[in-house]
Amino acid sequence: MSFTVKKAGDVTVFEVEGTLIVGNRQELKQKVIDEIEGGARKVLVDFEKTTYIDSSGLGVLVSLAKKIRETGGDLRLANLNDDLQTLFELTKLDTLFQISESRARALESF
Repeated sequence: MSFTVKKAGDVTVFEVEGTLIVGNRQELKQKVIDEIEGGARKVLVDFEKTTYIDSSGLGVLVSLAKKIRETGGDLRLANLNDDLQTLFELTKLDTLFQISESRARALESF
């Protein structure tokens, strides 16, 4: 996994490329926490280039959503492929996260 951090106005965007799994989830978690501690309140994770997320990756997203909400912020997701969308639906995490089909729609939703 690799990821890029970008700013889109007052939204911090994390682009995740590859897989989000037990071996690399902490790297993403720490970067998001660093941004939150730096004042970020609107966070978007863009999964356009993500092929797979395991249960530990899902756990990190849930943990981050809780942490961001505690600061008065919001975490949103965008660009889930069909397999990832099904995963979120099967685990009912689609009810926890606001998920948009594109980055543009996600940015408009803040």
